[in-house]
Amino acid sequence: MSDSSRAAGSAPLSGGAPRRGAPTARSVAAQVLQRAFRDGAFAAAALDAALERELAFDSRDRGLATELVYGVLRTRPLLEARLSRHLAKPFDALPDDAAAHLLIAGYQILFLDRIPAFAAVNEAVDLVSARYGKKGLAGVTNAVLRRLADEGRLDEAARRTAVAASFPAWLVSSLTASLGAEAGQAFLASTLDVPPAGLRVLVGHDRATVAKDLAEALPTANVRLAPHARQGILIDHAGDPARIPGFSTTFTVQEEGSQLVALAVGAKPGEKILDACAGRGHKTAVLLDAVGPSGAVYASDVHPKKLERLARTVLAECKLPVAGTFAVDLAVGPGTIPGDLDAVLVDAPCSGVGTLRRRPDLLLRRDAARLDELAALQRKILATAATRVRSGGRLIFAVCSVLRDEAEAVLEDFLASEVGASYMQAPFADPAIDALAAGAPTLRLLPTVHGTDGYFVASLLRR
Repeated sequence: MSDSSRAAGSAPLSGGAPRRGAPTARSVAAQVLQRAFRDGAFAAAALDAALERELAFDSRDRGLATELVYGVLRTRPLLEARLSRHLAKPFDALPDDAAAHLLIAGYQILFLDRIPAFAAVNEAVDLVSARYGKKGLAGVTNAVLRRLADEGRLDEAARRTAVAASFPAWLVSSLTASLGAEAGQAFLASTLDVPPAGLRVLVGHDRATVAKDLAEALPTANVRLAPHARQGILIDHAGDPARIPGFSTTFTVQEEGSQLVALAVGAKPGEKILDACAGRGHKTAVLLDAVGPSGAVYASDVHPKKLERLARTVLAECKLPVAGTFAVDLAVGPGTIPGDLDAVLVDAPCSGVGTLRRRPDLLLRRDAARLDELAALQRKILATAATRVRSGGRLIFAVCSVLRDEAEAVLEDFLASEVGASYMQAPFADPAIDALAAGAPTLRLLPTVHGTDGYFVASLLRR
């Protein structure tokens, strides 16, 4: 999920009456959820598209729609279980739209203390009535939601316990094995927290000044300097950052943990660096800022279209071009990527478990079998990328996951391989990242500890 769409969910919530016949935050949220559940659509993209169509929506409407979509995705198993107590037939036997309205109203009743239960019940009944008439499903909706409301809203402790218990068994087991039982439960509970939008101040602009200007321009927002990323700013209650004055000219959107992964490379002026699996190029830009005009940053990705966009975006942000882009599948081979690089960053494809608080719909398309496939892919990509590093150069392996199967296990397999035998673990070259890791060659970033999304990062040196 993008920072912009997730941040919108932190806007003040609206519980006002719907405009008759006009789309409402709840009806738009129901449409987005149906697309996510039925069609496998990515919630962030579907929500962004839906909100773009609703020109009459104010910031409260956008904020409520966003909160409802991501809130239901975070808590769906719990909501279905609580609603099913009052249904005569299985929840999955309901029509898609009626099920979505029940989930949305249930989320408001159990989790949102700023919206009266009657408002959630009444609009859900109205929306179901408009589709199916005032009897039948509308009556069921009314009865089920009123009984749920009679049970009362969950307090904070109950919410966190219930949400942590509602996650799939494979994920709970993997988190327990990776973090320990207590830390694993805390990680799951943290998915209830609405994370701030992360901004990265562009080179040539003073971070403190940009933060001050943002605070003045957005008096209802909470603006603060990121505690770990030196160009980072965190902001809540600001809506879509792309609509904020200064976007793309003084700052861009990049989550703080993502910034830290790029900083972990320890890039220096004049170095030659590859950003493997470069994606949208946020980390590419951080690396290019660090090496400057005397250095060179290459970007590779399996998707040519992403590289085309990356080249344009990075040039606009850094006023420097990438030295070259390579549309190559690193799981197969390195293609024509240079082989004498000072450093390579491998931010490998992964389950994305570390980003669950921003992208709860990931659980709709992840399971234990898929985890094994991703770990195998990570091993192949890492082994190929490692051949591009010169003797004495650095290899940084990262995943936006906190699961051992995608982190330490992949690293251990690599070091035991023929290619990995030429590498040794080493402290991070960047002093700030080295301090954050307490001198260790690996770092696990956690929302419960660092306030960032979850990542595993490892630092290796070629002999």
